[in-house]
Amino acid sequence: MFKFEKLKVWQKAVKFSTHIHILTREFPKEELYILTSQIKRAADSIVLNIAEGSTGQSNAEFKQFVGYAIRSAVEVVACLYISKNREMIDEAEFRKFYNEAEEIIKMLQSLRNALK
Repeated sequence: MFKFEKLKVWQKAVKFSTHIHILTREFPKEELYILTSQIKRAADSIVLNIAEGSTGQSNAEFKQFVGYAIRSAVEVVACLYISKNREMIDEAEFRKFYNEAEEIIKMLQSLRNALK
């Protein structure tokens, strides 16, 4: 088992990435290579940065990768706003995914603060 697999934030990020993937199946086809691709890559990037940073890196490097994961999570939030404004998701969906992203960001910030 790799170090990152034990991290609750990584486990939560994997689920979030899957939820985003399912959400984007309903996005219009004309958004496939634009917003759909962007939000999916950002959600996947959260997962990938946690994994990459945790494996064989110093705490300073891991901290840097956690920072990248936070930025990717914030990018997902920005994409959610765009999706809502373009009427691709409703307020309830927006709120659900926003809250999920916010929880992951808080967990990542705590992890980053714990790394010396």
